[in-house]
Amino acid sequence: MANNQMPHNLEAEAALLGCIIIDGDIQPELLETLKADDFYQESDRLVFEAMQKVYGARKPVDVVTLTDMLEREGTLERAGGLQRITELAEVTPSAANYKQYFEIVRRDAIRRSLIRAAKGIIEVSTEGTEARDAIAYAEKQIYDISKQEDNSQLAGLADGIVIREVLGKFEDIQSDPNAFRGIPTGFKQLDRITNGLQRSDLIVIAARPGMGKTSLAMNIVENVCLNKGKTAAVFSLEMPRSQLVQRLLCAHAEVSMEKALSGKLAQKEWRNLMVASDKLQRCNLFIDDSSRVTPAEILSKCRRLSAAVGSLDLVMIDYIQLMGGTGSGKIGSFENRQQEIASITRDLKIMAKELNVPVIALSQLRRIQTKEPQLSDLRESGAIEQDADIVMFINRPDVTATAEELAKKTVVKGAAELILAKHRNGSLGRIQLRFIGESTKFVDVEDQNQPAEEPGHYTPPPEGYEDDDTGIPE
Repeated sequence: MANNQMPHNLEAEAALLGCIIIDGDIQPELLETLKADDFYQESDRLVFEAMQKVYGARKPVDVVTLTDMLEREGTLERAGGLQRITELAEVTPSAANYKQYFEIVRRDAIRRSLIRAAKGIIEVSTEGTEARDAIAYAEKQIYDISKQEDNSQLAGLADGIVIREVLGKFEDIQSDPNAFRGIPTGFKQLDRITNGLQRSDLIVIAARPGMGKTSLAMNIVENVCLNKGKTAAVFSLEMPRSQLVQRLLCAHAEVSMEKALSGKLAQKEWRNLMVASDKLQRCNLFIDDSSRVTPAEILSKCRRLSAAVGSLDLVMIDYIQLMGGTGSGKIGSFENRQQEIASITRDLKIMAKELNVPVIALSQLRRIQTKEPQLSDLRESGAIEQDADIVMFINRPDVTATAEELAKKTVVKGAAELILAKHRNGSLGRIQLRFIGESTKFVDVEDQNQPAEEPGHYTPPPEGYEDDDTGIPE
């Protein structure tokens, strides 16, 4: 092969096409696994495309049906004519070595894809594109090629391997209920319903502005990192790192943020903050407060973090609507925002699967929503509901209650409800919580039959306190 040519092996391509023609048993495997672009020579691509069409029409692929399809497509001469098709059938006397030919063709196809991707990366890098966009583009090109190598195929159950695996899992759970427990959230009833946050799951926490999405997610992160000693990566697209740490410190120390910000802390509260700060400094919590990142960038950063630290147990993203997406290999190539959000959530689910960790992604609800939240209120894209394994809504009636409702005590201040609206692998449910505004913390309600908080003991959040995705005080 000349140095200026792309990698290819015409003998292997011809032999593989010949194997397909002479052996009907291997046709399903090869015609459903290979793509026309895997062949370097144009005539071979045309022959393979015609083979796929014959196979798709549920006809046997042989010299006669293949020649007929090429004639009807008007590509017989470009494919080498009848003589070429006949030679393909005769050049390989046996299909016994088809796997070796397949590996050679796929190897060279991947090498060509990498070379084309490298050229595209060079072009983007020399166009004056922003550095982070160029990096995201480069990573996506390589990631897309690596995804093509996922050759998982349909597999039957006759060998009993998967069935024994599932039964073994049930036996392990029977003897030890905690055998397959996921990452604990710190909320007892939620953990009972979900058995913890499971690896490779995409968990969406959604609510209207000011309901406490960030607070709830950071409470889970607090439990994972500070109480359980695990590793978490937090991507905060709106709130700076210092504000997240401020929340974590006050929540873990159970100290009023208002008093901390106004310089009115007692000696005991200072001691609690010092203990909390020491634990926070030693925990494996990593925060990225870049203003706009793509799923490809997050995946890359998480890969590097996992390699550096040795483990990664949870990823939290705040929030989906502030993320950017890359589509069709080109930056900014989406027709509308709904299409971009759909691409983002699909990539987040793929990321959760590849990293094998639960990914918590926060999401806005439509502002016009005034009733109890439901799945149709997810903002900008139904793909969020489709791709998520778990969707949870935060409902706090006191935030939207009228003065009359509060005066009549028909709405209890501080009461919060976590609505499990979608649970792909389990039951739905409602979890009663209590929101402590002064330390931006959700806590369990021990007795589900009692009010979350007595009206006379409610402590409002700090003056000017901002939550989640708005600058509007609660």
